[in-house]
Amino acid sequence: MNKFKQILVISALILGVALPMSSFAQTAMEPGKMDMSQQAAMTDGEVKKIDMEAGKITLKHGDIKHMDMPGMTMVFTAKDKSLLTNVKPGDKVKFMVVQEGGKMLVTSIQPAK
Repeated sequence: MNKFKQILVISALILGVALPMSSFAQTAMEPGKMDMSQQAAMTDGEVKKIDMEAGKITLKHGDIKHMDMPGMTMVFTAKDKSLLTNVKPGDKVKFMVVQEGGKMLVTSIQPAK
């Protein structure tokens, strides 16, 4: 009987630690429950290349915090090609990117101040 009580106590302790963590993970993964530091924000970048015909822009960017993405150079699709008319390679910019339909879309871009 003593061994049974030990197993019961150990099981209760393990569950006591595991259950709150699973609740935390579930809340953290729900998009509507992101804290303010994870909400979408403008990201610093530098224009490397523009393909107006395809509506694509290559940006060397800093961390995209709301997507948990480290800084790198990558190609993005502009949600609207007209966003690309006011920037050129070499420009320092601030931009907004969202993931939509499996694509990373630039929804806003403006010169950095």
